[in-house]
Amino acid sequence: MIGIIGAMKIEIDGLKEIMTDKVTETISGVEYCRGKIHSCEVVVAVCGIGKVFAAVCAEAMIIKYGVTAVINTGVGGSLSEELKIGDILVAEKVCQHDMDTSPIGDPKGLLSGINKIYLTCDEKYATLLAEAAGRAGVTYKRGTVATGDQFVNSAEVKDRIVSEFKADVCEMEGGSIGHVCYVNNTPFVVVRAVSDDASGKSHMDYGEFAPMAAKNSIKVIEEFVKKLD
Repeated sequence: MIGIIGAMKIEIDGLKEIMTDKVTETISGVEYCRGKIHSCEVVVAVCGIGKVFAAVCAEAMIIKYGVTAVINTGVGGSLSEELKIGDILVAEKVCQHDMDTSPIGDPKGLLSGINKIYLTCDEKYATLLAEAAGRAGVTYKRGTVATGDQFVNSAEVKDRIVSEFKADVCEMEGGSIGHVCYVNNTPFVVVRAVSDDASGKSHMDYGEFAPMAAKNSIKVIEEFVKKLD
């Protein structure tokens, strides 16, 4: 069974529409919808925005539903000149750009307790998702996702994240989902469709382009699931 998590309804509702045999259950305020996409068993959920909601959702999927892998899908801000609005980033690794214990001598982004800055996505699933993006006719790139509890809307902040973490996309959930999956030995991948460029006008671009970007991410997930049938 594959767990699929999105932060917002626009990132998940399109998948729920094509699911069959649906059964829903609410845990800690999050609705989990279990069923099938084609013949692949899945459980999907809208976790809510931010790292805590995302972590709560991922932990429930692993412990309650016993998922064999977690796919985090949705939209994010581009940090790369190679990624334009609507393009797809399939993460090779994730980090948390707002994790900072550097005043006591740690490198920025170090995850205390596991002593890692970057968490590696599952190569098998990442490759299948990249191939799915190609079949869906969407421009894609493999790279790094940087997560933080912050909607990046500043060229200065954008440049800092790129400088410190060499990231390609910024968003607010993937790194924490990766963190939960890592400590539970569960494979994971993060997929992001670009909704804005994380600059001073990202709030305007996001409002206009997020629905279109979300549709692209849903197309990729559906193509991915077909190969798991």
